[in-house]
Amino acid sequence: MFTREKTKKLISGGLPIGGGSPVSVQSMLNKSCEDFEGNIEQARRLESVGCQIIRVAIPNIETVPLIYKLKLAVNVPIVADIHFDYKLALESVAAGVDKIRINPGNIGDDSRVKMVVDACKSRNIPIRVGVNSGSVEKNILAKYGAPTAEALVESGIYHVRLLEKFDFDDIVLSIKSSNVDTMYNAYILAAEICKYPLHLGVTEAGTKRMGIISSAAGIGGLLLRGIGDTIRVSLTDDPAEEVYAAIDLLKALGLRTGGVKFISCPTCGRTKINLIELANKAQELLKDCNKDITVAIMGCVVNGPGEAREADIGIAGGDGCGLIFKKGEIVRKVNEDKLLEELIKEIDQIT
Repeated sequence: MFTREKTKKLISGGLPIGGGSPVSVQSMLNKSCEDFEGNIEQARRLESVGCQIIRVAIPNIETVPLIYKLKLAVNVPIVADIHFDYKLALESVAAGVDKIRINPGNIGDDSRVKMVVDACKSRNIPIRVGVNSGSVEKNILAKYGAPTAEALVESGIYHVRLLEKFDFDDIVLSIKSSNVDTMYNAYILAAEICKYPLHLGVTEAGTKRMGIISSAAGIGGLLLRGIGDTIRVSLTDDPAEEVYAAIDLLKALGLRTGGVKFISCPTCGRTKINLIELANKAQELLKDCNKDITVAIMGCVVNGPGEAREADIGIAGGDGCGLIFKKGEIVRKVNEDKLLEELIKEIDQIT
């Protein structure tokens, strides 16, 4: 097992971040900021599927009350996403937000930065410094010629120093790029010189298919090196899909337990049942199951109970039928049209 990089431990709304704490999953609400009820409904949905930190855009003073409403609706930390206007950060703190996402260099002079720092200090609220390829300062871009990994890190550290100037160190740093290689190398550089918790993500990663692939490559590669304290799988999709993908990624890396782990074969010419449909239906039906079990969906008896003998329960296809097995031992034979139904019944009985 890889060794996690040691970072400073912070607390955001009761959730520990960094310092060896479990890697936490974030997402962001994407309803119109003025649609308070829509945002509340979406936040509840995100919490129900396992999201541990919810970020919300606060573009104007009229949207600040949403923070208070979200705090009443869910039991996960709420992060206010602030751009340029320091007053919105101050109002968000007053509304009870659990973390501020801001770039200190974009909110004005030192006096404004100090006001935000003092407000966050007074309530023990961390600040996340968020840098991406589009936010790198002009002088840094001129130095490197492009938003390279080195440019992103220099920009991030510049903003961190603005906070440290006022004796503030409850900081989370994110350094994102839509280029996986740039993002990957930027976080490696940051981990070498920065001991603040790192929030990992490939920004603008794309739609569900490519977004998950890009995020698995970038985020997964860093987590395997022990780098990263919180993650977001950014998708042009329902935010709940981000949460499912992030949790699945953590499970695949052995950083998260609980919930169903699936094993399924890619099928071959021996397969006589519609295994692809069965596997997809099983995964959908069990995506919210919290039982810490391994379920195998296998195409035939050749690679069924034998190859997947470590699975808690599984099915192996036959010719219009299938076998249900537990820990490699066959339980019974079932017709194909009842196979999934009987599998779910068996899982329901597992305690």
